[in-house]
Amino acid sequence: MMSTTGNLHYAVVEGWEHLPEGFHHADVVGVDTDSRDRVFIITRQEERVIIYNRDGSFAGSWGEGFFTPRTHGLTIAPDDAVYCVDEGKQVIYKFTPEGELMQTIGTPGVASDTGYDGRSLASITRGGPPFNRPTNLAIAPNGDLYVSDGYGNASVHHFSADGQLLKTWGAPGTGPGQFNLVHGVAVAADGRVLIADRENDRIQFFSPEGEYLEEWHDVQRPTNIAIDRDGLIYVAELLHRPGDQSPRLGEITDERPGRVSVYDAAGNVRARWGGMDRCAPGNFVGPHDISVDSHGDLYVGEVTYTMGVRPGLVPDGCHTFQKFARV
Repeated sequence: MMSTTGNLHYAVVEGWEHLPEGFHHADVVGVDTDSRDRVFIITRQEERVIIYNRDGSFAGSWGEGFFTPRTHGLTIAPDDAVYCVDEGKQVIYKFTPEGELMQTIGTPGVASDTGYDGRSLASITRGGPPFNRPTNLAIAPNGDLYVSDGYGNASVHHFSADGQLLKTWGAPGTGPGQFNLVHGVAVAADGRVLIADRENDRIQFFSPEGEYLEEWHDVQRPTNIAIDRDGLIYVAELLHRPGDQSPRLGEITDERPGRVSVYDAAGNVRARWGGMDRCAPGNFVGPHDISVDSHGDLYVGEVTYTMGVRPGLVPDGCHTFQKFARV
């Protein structure tokens, strides 16, 4: 069992993923579960969607040769349609569970004008329309879609269920309703929209129409958010390293490892874990997405190559995808 803060407890399930011979995923950027508790992930460095049964056995894959190297998110709708965010193509794709393309939202290869220079978040001078390097998508109880956008924008987009743009809000900055890397999004049962405002080290809450409501600060570089049927809120959080500059926290002077936090609806921490030994089972290199199944078990995808292997923090072969059973 993991050593956690709070009164919920989880155990890492080592060896759960039965990755097929010849398959590789250096970064697992997106994860979600369908109505049968099958687990879908989307990967980089061999871009594809991989499907597992609840016991971790391989159930199939698709998308090979279709996606750009900058896949970013995956969300499964109540009807099991699969939305994939392709940041490199500036679009969101909607597929059947078998991988048949049903819809494309956005104009492939065309980025909106936000002032972004292609390198620095600081170059973003204004929020813009869809899309400039979008990151994730969430589905509201009424079927509407909300998109976090993203690395080259500072906006949230609200679409109807059929993909028609209804509203855009957001601007670069640190104030209410402003963003510094809109990285993740979730929608609660009451329609509130939760935004992982990553580099501002906070989660912002909005009404379905985009009205700012509140923000939570007991969070560290949040990448994405999941909400279960009981209203518990699960957050994947990236590491902070000494020398990092946070607009809200200032200069980071101590190592703060990547972690997962579980909150109740009032923001109380019910569980939290993640330690300094990044490659140890149950700890994290780069938590990037999180999903919870109908049993309360968690799945965490990590950008291990990007956050750990490439900068020399961890060796190649460190975990990139982990399951945690609620105990």
